Amino acid sequence: MNAAPQHIGWSVSEQVGVITLNRPERKNPLTFESYAELRDLFRALAQTADVRAVMIQGAGGNFCSGGDVHEIIGPLTKMAAPELLAFTRMTGDLVKAMRSCPQPLVAAVDGVCAGAGAIIAMASDLRVGTARSRVAFLFSRVGLGGCDMGACSILPRIVGQGRAAELLYTGRAMDGDEALAWGFFNRLTSPDEVSTAAAMWARELASGPSFAHAMTKRMLHHEWDMGIDQAIEAEAQAQAICMMTEDFKRAFVAFSSKTKPTFAGD
Repeated sequence: MNAAPQHIGWSVSEQVGVITLNRPERKNPLTFESYAELRDLFRALAQTADVRAVMIQGAGGNFCSGGDVHEIIGPLTKMAAPELLAFTRMTGDLVKAMRSCPQPLVAAVDGVCAGAGAIIAMASDLRVGTARSRVAFLFSRVGLGGCDMGACSILPRIVGQGRAAELLYTGRAMDGDEALAWGFFNRLTSPDEVSTAAAMWARELASGPSFAHAMTKRMLHHEWDMGIDQAIEAEAQAQAICMMTEDFKRAFVAFSSKTKPTFAGD
């Protein structure tokens, strides 16, 4: 990794990277700088062997309130079309970088999770939430389309077309129980345990076969555009590659000796 980000928290422990959106006094809004740092961090993770899973959390009891009203929204109202397109492409590049990095991403969502914050949670691979969390794709409430940062493509695949349409048209919030019932959250826990639960899940993934996990993530992403026959052939090729790894051999040896395999990602 290059120099540590300046506008977001970043640490690594036990092969798990931890991203903290850390402006709790404002419910952790994003700025132009933090958008770019997140994008660059996820891009760099593609070449980072010592990080095998990533957890994303917010500080102070909230996940992320979206783009900062004063530092992003205000300036956007004064920009010309080329500058606006450069910004929307940059924010979309963040989601592309999240989906392209090989590490599984686990979001710990508590409190406010709105706008671009909801997108970051959506673009993660797994989501742990709380009953008091409020997830809102609120773009329509500020005069924008729900078609932001891939929401019209990704969200229907998580919660279904009709439910995604409701959330994107109305901008209303889902509480934790509804988000769990609709499949947006994988698990629900208490606010004081959400970061711990997400970190434990990330550590569990990090201890697994990282090459195989990266392959699973890649195929989950690429198979959106495939027919079933093409997907089956693509998975046949992907699995054959996984069968060539040392991790696959280690798992067989461990199974044969009734021990737990230690995966090295090779």
